[in-house]
Amino acid sequence: MTPKRTEKFQNVIKQSQGNITVVLENVHDTHNIGAVLRSADSIGIREIYVVYTEERHSRDYLKLGKRTSGGTRKWVKVNYYNDIDACYKAVKSKYNLVLGTYLKDDGTSTSMFDLDLTQSIAIVFGNEAKGLTQKSIDYCDGNFIIPQVGMVTSLNISVACAVTLYEAFRQRLSKNFYQENPTLSAHDIAELEEKFEVNNKIHMSTWRAKRIE
Repeated sequence: MTPKRTEKFQNVIKQSQGNITVVLENVHDTHNIGAVLRSADSIGIREIYVVYTEERHSRDYLKLGKRTSGGTRKWVKVNYYNDIDACYKAVKSKYNLVLGTYLKDDGTSTSMFDLDLTQSIAIVFGNEAKGLTQKSIDYCDGNFIIPQVGMVTSLNISVACAVTLYEAFRQRLSKNFYQENPTLSAHDIAELEEKFEVNNKIHMSTWRAKRIE
């Protein structure tokens, strides 16, 4: 590994955010999943959760393409589940708060700008057409909305996720999370270093094989 790439890995690992993740429920468009992976990686998220309660969506996940994810599947772990209970059990064992985003008319939803996105948190996004299932909503500790003033009251799933994650990025920057990172232990850093080294070897091996072809 070149010194420049080693330095890149060290900087990325040092700024990775260990207490924030994304959960996607029944998101069938692989381009949307790929876009979410890119947004997650860009703010330092190292894992997301993908859960399918419908078999037809489960098959779609297998087609997740490289172009949309921009190669981030090597650096962002995808925890894949077919059982919603098992998924949220895993999420809640690592993250203190689970918030979903869905349209709600009772006035109890919180604006995204009023959230504390520096805490240990999992952010849940649902299917492009139907949103979150009731079972998923029941696992959430609360609901938030992204303020909008246009005629259309919803955003594409990947756009909604990117907007939310960059609000988290803004808040974390303001509290020096990327300079004095409080979210990773020495053990977490060692695990990321090992993962990055393994994935880099796989990446380079694949790259060399393609050049030979």
